Amino acid sequence: MSSHTDVFRVGISGSYGGLNLGDEAILQVITTELRRSLPVEITVFSRNPADTLARHQVERAVPVREFSREEVRPEVERLDLFILGGGGILFDAEANIYLREVALAQESAVPVMVYAISAGPLHDPTAQQGVRDCLNRATVVTVRERQARKLLEEVGVHREIGITADPALLLEPEPLPPDTLKQEGLNGRHRLIGMSVREPGSAAPDLDKEHYHAVLANAADYMVDRLDADIVFVPMERRMLDMQHSHAVIAQMAYPQRATVLKGEYTSGQILSLVSHFAFVVGMRLHFLIFAALQQVPFVSLPYANKVAGFVEDLQMPMPRLQHVHAGQLIAYIDRSWDFRGDLQSRIAQALPDLQERARENNRLAVQLLTNQQTTPETEHTKVE
Repeated sequence: MSSHTDVFRVGISGSYGGLNLGDEAILQVITTELRRSLPVEITVFSRNPADTLARHQVERAVPVREFSREEVRPEVERLDLFILGGGGILFDAEANIYLREVALAQESAVPVMVYAISAGPLHDPTAQQGVRDCLNRATVVTVRERQARKLLEEVGVHREIGITADPALLLEPEPLPPDTLKQEGLNGRHRLIGMSVREPGSAAPDLDKEHYHAVLANAADYMVDRLDADIVFVPMERRMLDMQHSHAVIAQMAYPQRATVLKGEYTSGQILSLVSHFAFVVGMRLHFLIFAALQQVPFVSLPYANKVAGFVEDLQMPMPRLQHVHAGQLIAYIDRSWDFRGDLQSRIAQALPDLQERARENNRLAVQLLTNQQTTPETEHTKVE
């Protein structure tokens, strides 16, 4: 650790490198909040350093997946604080990949903050062991929702775990490029409804794509028919499979000509601006729903994971679990939610300030760690409920 006093060196590790606009929103807020609070030099442990440097005003980006343990060690040793998070990064397939740098920081006596994460699925004993070992030795741990805390406790994390909220709740909108709506063929449309899908994969292993494609196609057709709406699919992970899954849903629609998939490349803040043009949103991806909430756009969520369910519960909004819903139920649900959309907007407006305050707590804890290295996991301050 450096002994300087003028600039604090902070490392941030998560699912960064332009893969997912939700994760990029998280990183944008973490860095913005830190810079507002302290003079910092930020190093991002990234899957794509070129993308990270272009997208975020950070001083350094390290190709963490290409580095061996010994190559990455000096990058960790120079830090005053190592941040793991945010996002849903502690799941079976990848937990130990992310925890490698945490263990290195702990070997080097660099304080570690686990920052607004979600956890699970965590069935693999080696992943559970890694999570248990590293999180029990972290200086501060915060999670985004109660279920994450419960799961971490179940795998043996026996220390104080604060419940905060997703940093992306503090994201600020950015102006869209000129003529965006025209370029995307959206101007002059009577009513736009946004939809987001996600691919099955290691973070959502129980997702049955045939089931949810059919359910969403039926729901989209219903909204075209009943609400005279045009459907806009917003891929939050362009380079992954969101584009293909969006097109697969459209292919099953009776009115495919009334649906479109967003084509341009946008920043998280620009997508946040775009969401304000929607009258309503139906979504699977957490950050698409967060963006809707930030713009006070009423939505129906299709939770495929606890992180999504946790957010919707915080807003005290009802929701069907995707695995247990068929097309008729979802349509009835959308119909009711549309009729009571004013009520949904009121709920969002009521719940948002408290959630945003909880999101700010993450940065307060990080600043406290940097300015007062004596902070202990047992401090009352980490109790964030």
